[in-house]
Amino acid sequence: MSTKNEQLFAQARKHIPGGVNSPVRAFAGVGGTPVFIHRASGSKMFDTEDNAYIDYVGSWGPMILGHSHPKVIEAVKKAADDGLSFGAPTPFETTVADKICEIVPSVEMIRMTSSGTEATMSAIRLARGFTDRDKIVKFEGCYHGHSDSLLVKAGSGMLDIGEPTSKGVPADFAKHTITLPYNDPQALKDCFEKWGDEIACVIVEPIAGNMNMIVPTQEFHDTLRKLCTDNGSVLIFDEVMTGFRVGLGGAQAHFGIEPDLTCFGKIIGAGLPVGAFGGKKDIMSCIAPLGGVYQAGTLSGNPLAMRAGIAMFEDLTVNGFYDELSEKTKSLIEGFQEKAEKHGINLRANHLGGMFGMFFVKNADTPTPKNFDDVTHCDIDAFTTFFHGMLERGIYLAPSAYEAGFMSIKHTDDDIKATLDAADKVFAKMAADKASA
Repeated sequence: MSTKNEQLFAQARKHIPGGVNSPVRAFAGVGGTPVFIHRASGSKMFDTEDNAYIDYVGSWGPMILGHSHPKVIEAVKKAADDGLSFGAPTPFETTVADKICEIVPSVEMIRMTSSGTEATMSAIRLARGFTDRDKIVKFEGCYHGHSDSLLVKAGSGMLDIGEPTSKGVPADFAKHTITLPYNDPQALKDCFEKWGDEIACVIVEPIAGNMNMIVPTQEFHDTLRKLCTDNGSVLIFDEVMTGFRVGLGGAQAHFGIEPDLTCFGKIIGAGLPVGAFGGKKDIMSCIAPLGGVYQAGTLSGNPLAMRAGIAMFEDLTVNGFYDELSEKTKSLIEGFQEKAEKHGINLRANHLGGMFGMFFVKNADTPTPKNFDDVTHCDIDAFTTFFHGMLERGIYLAPSAYEAGFMSIKHTDDDIKATLDAADKVFAKMAADKASA
């Protein structure tokens, strides 16, 4: 790692806690010094010394068109010329709302926010107001932002009330949150049998992306949908990561499930700070000014984000876009698996659309992880070695074994080949080091 990055990190730590404005950026999960980025274009990011990295983080998902897409940049420049923020309605937020409701059938009405965290927090408040119930259900390993009700871990038993995972979250908040194992239909049935008439909502990442990438079974989603319907609970799909990412219709289209509410994130603004939550008209009508559930935000529907989103959706809705994106991701992941097998590295992987996950498992007969407990038993040291080996060779992956990766439409065959060539060298070194240990 360059001295320049070390200097910048030291300078950042003087006045920014940990030197970063979001914890995973600190490289705490992998060690070492973060790379400070100066600019980005297409599939690549460039650090402050202009070293290039093929980027598979994509600002954690939204850069599906690649960095600095000319059409998006031009839309933002034109929007900035007209003013940065008005705190008043614009036609552009209506255009984005219409487009999302057109693409995602379960969304009949939608409200813009400024972040995914704000969207999930507001959706839960809305579900509680709509049902007049307090309890919510979430799943181990799913992350829905940092609002108090969601920073909760499971209790000592599967069906015990949870406790806070962060200081500053009152235990009284946590007692209303039930945390269950992900991808476990029986746990859902047991939970609803005990608390069904008290559960306001269930919030879930329909494809998990915050314990790396886990694609649950169809049975899990079918069971979840039926239990919520039968018990009058609101089903919230957190598609902040998967929405317009794993396919145009998101994870709900992949599974054929219609949630009651859906949360979206920064991809709808092409990477600018934005989020949204929407769903059934009767539920969304409970939001102020139509109903008694209060939610507001000065920057909601910000014109720069909306106009960037409009430009982005023009490309996403072109026939064949997601087929091409999926083929790129498939090529990368199958290549990783082939190189790993060649060198005797135990690698498991998932991919769908432009999203992928990789797990280094400890034994050759270990299956692909299916829940958070499985992920915690993966070989984190192997991932750390792989991460730094790839970074040294100009490949930027998520600096955590618990994060998914992302492909953009701008990644070329040459990018993928360079990535796999780098992986081949790293795997070879990992195998040699293991043999000599």
